[in-house]
Amino acid sequence: MGPPTKVVVTHSEAPHVRPDTIKIVADSVGISKLSDEVASSLSPDVEYRMREIIQESLKFMRHSKRSILTTEDVNCGLRLRNVEPLYGFAAGTEPLHFAQPEGHKDVFFLKDKELEFDEIITAPFPKCPVDVTVVPHWLAVEGVQPAIPENPPPPVEKPSLKRTREEAGGARPAANGATPNGSAGKGPGLAGTATEVMPVASHLLSKELQLYFERITELVKGPDERLRDAALLSLASDPGLHQLLPYFTTFISNEVTANLKALPLLSVLMRMLRGLLLNPHHNIELYLHQLMPSIITCMVAKRLSKEATEDHWRLRDYSASTLALVCGRFGAAYPNIQPRVTRTLVRAFLDPARPLATHYGAIMGLASLGPRVSKLLLLPNLPTYLAWLQPELCAGSQPNELKRMEANRVYGALQVAVSTCMSAELRLDPSPAPTAKDVAKDASAGSAAAGGAAE
Repeated sequence: MGPPTKVVVTHSEAPHVRPDTIKIVADSVGISKLSDEVASSLSPDVEYRMREIIQESLKFMRHSKRSILTTEDVNCGLRLRNVEPLYGFAAGTEPLHFAQPEGHKDVFFLKDKELEFDEIITAPFPKCPVDVTVVPHWLAVEGVQPAIPENPPPPVEKPSLKRTREEAGGARPAANGATPNGSAGKGPGLAGTATEVMPVASHLLSKELQLYFERITELVKGPDERLRDAALLSLASDPGLHQLLPYFTTFISNEVTANLKALPLLSVLMRMLRGLLLNPHHNIELYLHQLMPSIITCMVAKRLSKEATEDHWRLRDYSASTLALVCGRFGAAYPNIQPRVTRTLVRAFLDPARPLATHYGAIMGLASLGPRVSKLLLLPNLPTYLAWLQPELCAGSQPNELKRMEANRVYGALQVAVSTCMSAELRLDPSPAPTAKDVAKDASAGSAAAGGAAE
């Protein structure tokens, strides 16, 4: 036997993308002068990227149970690698035919279909386009989107798994003798009724209402007085703002709490609140629990301005009249609103530790509720209160001029309340007018008295 022959296996490397191809592609994108070294360096990387895209495209082809690679598979592979897909090579029923120009071995193009001129001439005219028409429809009515074909359908809420299980559990017979109709058996602590979990209702606002709310709040806090008056007039007269009432009431409550010493802003907020009350299109009584604390705060707060010399008395008077408006308008529907308010005001009025400004607001608030409230709550406490107030009015016992001015304000408020009671008493029980007989009787009595005096 001869010596064993050696078999040498050589692995031939696949040819790279030629540098000439790199130059042609670079020339097509506007890079005319590309050196041979750069083209040779880019050739392996281009080949690697092409193999990568082809492998990803083949994965999409196999997952689609196909044996032919389509342009859609290539586009999916490009998207997977965060590369913009190729446009103009959509997958169709007919294969694409590429042509090669003469004299250019590395250039290919899509061959267009040849059309006969006679066919183009004899072809029927296309249909005329439909005239442009405008059809109006409602996007929203009072903030609610109507269910019409032009509007998108509302989202269908899918029941959660937890709620579905609870509903399914509620339909089963209860344990410990509970009957299916919900009556409890002898088991202790079982009500026998299935509780239904209601989904949380989301309050959706249209874009127009959101812009309106933002614009109104900006104008209320802005410096332009003319635009501010227009915004307040809009709140007092515009219909269709009932969906914004919880937002406006929350805005007023938060701003009053955060700006207790900003007198101009507090005055505007009270005007804004009064405008909401005067609007006949609003169902404002649902939000009185948010508005009443703001009104009472602007009446009996200790300080409503940065400086004590500012005219905060006018704001307290305006808040008192607003309080009377609320009690007069909604007192019949809510009988407990006025007793609760008067209880708060009387407590502030009879507390000697409170400042005089608080006493003034409480007195004006009680006086604004009518003569009957003043007669029942103010007049019985008037002698004791005047005895306490008298030293604050005298310059000898109170050297502070500001304190004396506040005491005079409180004294004037008491005079207003007492005069209101007296006017009501005179209207209810007027003195009878003298008759002619009474006048003659008085005249004869007067003459007799004069004669006796002469004797």
